Amino acid sequence: MSIPTTGMKRVLAGLLLCGLFGGPGGQVHAQEEGIILEMTTQAGTIEIVLDPVRAPVTVANFMRYVDAGQYNGGVFHRTVTMDNQPNNDVKIEVIQGAVNPDYRDDSYPPNSGYDPIPLERTSATGLKHVDGAISMARMGPDTATSGFFFCIGDQPELDFGGKRNPDGQGFAAFGRVTRGLDVIRKIQMSPRENQRLTPPVVITKVERKTK
Repeated sequence: MSIPTTGMKRVLAGLLLCGLFGGPGGQVHAQEEGIILEMTTQAGTIEIVLDPVRAPVTVANFMRYVDAGQYNGGVFHRTVTMDNQPNNDVKIEVIQGAVNPDYRDDSYPPNSGYDPIPLERTSATGLKHVDGAISMARMGPDTATSGFFFCIGDQPELDFGGKRNPDGQGFAAFGRVTRGLDVIRKIQMSPRENQRLTPPVVITKVERKTK
């Protein structure tokens, strides 16, 4: 994606999202200026707060898809539980979502604004893969586009230095669920074949939440 990192940080520097994950007992405190999203799914509604200060490139990338309406009609297509990853020594619990199939990543020409983005490592952002964290799916570093996932339970092996991905670079967490963890767990336990949700759980709409 052709977003200069330094320029994006200057643009977003005026947004303040202090102590996003730092409340007592893990309570989430979203400041007024934070980007709050409402994700409506077949299984219920999930509210998310994003951190554009500590993960500016990742948040800007995600919001580009949101504002273009490309998650509307998207799906949760993958669930990872403790009993469906027999080939992984390091186990995690997540659900993974994608844009509407009409908007596939490979349909975009190079330099269209939807190119893969730089990996904002947790060692740089300080945002960890805690229970309810939202993060970007990827293959190698700097390959994330529109795929994302939610953590079920704390998943430190997805942070920088974690062993889930052999490269040890971790994934780019960029926000956290503030309401709807029960919905995420319901999706995780939906009917599946191995890790594939059958049928996928439809994302009806993702939109900015008005105050």
